[in-house]
Amino acid sequence: MSEMTVVHREHDAFAVLVRGHVIRVDQPYSAGGTDDGPTPVELFVASLAACAAHYARRYLVRRGLPADGLEVTAGFAMSATAPTRVSRIGLRLRPPVPLSSADAEELRRAVEGCTVHNSVVDAPRIGLEIETEAEAA
Repeated sequence: MSEMTVVHREHDAFAVLVRGHVIRVDQPYSAGGTDDGPTPVELFVASLAACAAHYARRYLVRRGLPADGLEVTAGFAMSATAPTRVSRIGLRLRPPVPLSSADAEELRRAVEGCTVHNSVVDAPRIGLEIETEAEAA
């Protein structure tokens, strides 16, 4: 199993350590943070958009089509009722060249095969362990 660590920095700010990379996570000023980075929810949606872009790029390259300039835009909405969650995500993919309807449909199928998309559609089981001071020592 792959692993990453999240370390508290200050107030609502955290550092996510992933394979030697550091991603800053925070809350916006309006939510009491210092806006030092995206929120965890924004990272969640961004991971889906980035995965879609990755799969789209791979599809375009396999088909011998240009991939430079490929863009994916993600919009999301939060639930209005408890529990708080992302209730809707919309992805808009803009290939750098016009595609035939057949290529566009194949591209859709390729992007829908992205690992993050599949993980949302068939949600993983999430385990949670709380380490007490005695266990951590």
